[in-house]
Amino acid sequence: MANVNGGIKVFSGTSHPELAELVAKRLGLPLGKATVTRNESGESIIRIAESVREHDVYIINTSCVSPTPTGQAASPNTSLMELLIMIHACKTASARRITAVIPHFFYARQDKKDKSRAPITAKLIANMLENAGCDHVITMDLHASQIQGFFDVPVDNLYAEPAALQYIREMVDCNKAVIVSPDAGGAKRATSLADRLELDFALFHKERKKANEVSRMVLVGSVEGKTAILVDDMADTCGTLDLAARQLVEYGAERVLAIVTHGLLSGPALERIENSKLEKLIVTNTLPQSYNRSKCSKIEEIDISHVLAETIRRSHYGESVSVLFNQIPYDTSQPYRQSNSNSSTNASSNSFHSGSRSNSSSRAIPPSPYTLPDPPVPSNYFSSHVAQSSVTATATAASSLPSSSSSMTESSLKPEDTPKASQPGQMGGARSPLSPSPLRQETLKP
Repeated sequence: MANVNGGIKVFSGTSHPELAELVAKRLGLPLGKATVTRNESGESIIRIAESVREHDVYIINTSCVSPTPTGQAASPNTSLMELLIMIHACKTASARRITAVIPHFFYARQDKKDKSRAPITAKLIANMLENAGCDHVITMDLHASQIQGFFDVPVDNLYAEPAALQYIREMVDCNKAVIVSPDAGGAKRATSLADRLELDFALFHKERKKANEVSRMVLVGSVEGKTAILVDDMADTCGTLDLAARQLVEYGAERVLAIVTHGLLSGPALERIENSKLEKLIVTNTLPQSYNRSKCSKIEEIDISHVLAETIRRSHYGESVSVLFNQIPYDTSQPYRQSNSNSSTNASSNSFHSGSRSNSSSRAIPPSPYTLPDPPVPSNYFSSHVAQSSVTATATAASSLPSSSSSMTESSLKPEDTPKASQPGQMGGARSPLSPSPLRQETLKP
């Protein structure tokens, strides 16, 4: 277990305070006291209103269009500057460790030099975070995994796949479903989901005229008579999802759903979703979705705050985080359950929907083997294990003696054959981990 001098402090910027409050609630902690304001010239002013000395600080801010105090929208650059200033403020206030929790990483799509003189902006962001004083980064579903290599500090890239698996098992009839990747770049993500659900897999090959504009898509695979589930890491203008949904219906799909991790939903995205062949667009709350859900009835939300909270807890206590890559830490109330329970009550007479969900409701989710935190490590770990191993070794040696030895009595043993009482520092018994070695004692004798 890690040596923890101070407790956990969770702070939030202005980009996604709702997610920060959920994370703090699941940790059983209040949000740290900090003020984020802007002066008349547009500069961000950060004030940390409580002590962070020797504490483990986690700052939650995501890349999204966030509101300003005047109510106007601010670009992701504003959220980035808030995060950098808060990191620097905590660093100069003697925080023991500072972790940047960035559910949607800044400039994640600018991860390579695809054209002449094109900047690798994601690398620049990594340098800025490290120079500000960041010691650790927690993010989710990076657009490109190589972004982790841009850092010289540890990066935990979490996955929304376990939460997506839970949604599909609860809300979709898996007996007639197929996982579809909207492009070749997301084939690995979609095949992983299909393999874990034991479902078929299909793939779109798309050609773009320019950025965020797809001209043609060709399906590789069969979706006829099935529920097609599009899987991607983000949805921006939703041009790809709109075109893919129309193509899937033309190829004979009965229903078309889309599950994405980051729902940016910029520009004409909401209008496209509302007028598309998509039945539902399921997004996580790595970005604020309350406004989008109020404007579009097809959007459903998956809460991933418990994944972030458990990652923070495990990181603080020095426990492994890899268990969260394949399963959710524990079940929790989800927004999509409430919306679907209300809609199913109002639309119970619809035979199509009732037939498509009758089988999925009976498919119980297998309980997660991880339901409790790791047990505390014993303080005298080596001492207890040495004692246990010596007892086991003695029992094994006694059972391996020949049968003739059973006739020997204790009286026939010589005094020097009788084991001495176990004392600290002697070979005959469990030795304290802090006592000197017996070999060392022999050399110290005069």
